[in-house]
Amino acid sequence: MSKKVLILSGSPRKGGNSDILCDEFLRGAQDAGHKAEKIRVAEKKAAPCSGCYYCSTHGGACVHKDNMADILQKMIDADVIVLASPVYFYSISAQLKTVIDRTVARWLEVKDKEFYYITTMADEEKSSADTTLACFRGYADCVEGAAEKGVLVACGVYEPGAVCGTPAMAQAYEMGKNV
Repeated sequence: MSKKVLILSGSPRKGGNSDILCDEFLRGAQDAGHKAEKIRVAEKKAAPCSGCYYCSTHGGACVHKDNMADILQKMIDADVIVLASPVYFYSISAQLKTVIDRTVARWLEVKDKEFYYITTMADEEKSSADTTLACFRGYADCVEGAAEKGVLVACGVYEPGAVCGTPAMAQAYEMGKNV
């Protein structure tokens, strides 16, 4: 059965290592016959959540008029959501965190999702991604019916493109293919 796959690439660097792994996941998902799309969140306009709760009295519409309504609708419509980010001070990128926070407008509609997580980092110790993964899992814990399906941590990659030629490339492709 074909699934709708939404990949949220949190890398602020186009062609950064986590962004490259998103492309491999996308390729694998498409090769398996799934309808897959990657959104580079850094290329979208998404203001930080104001915590005003305008959305709660306006049918989920946000006071900020930006690209988030479209992104959020795609999250609601997706069967699979991939959250990808480089590790920044043991957490996720600000760009991806903004998107996650802004789902509050319609968060109860984001449900029954399969989640995959992709992280990259310069550090060689895989455990350095633990708090980044905890951020992803914290969001998934708020999604009714969420199921974690795969995790990819690419260590020791800093310079853009450093992930190319590593086993992480094949792992990302296979994760996408096996959605």
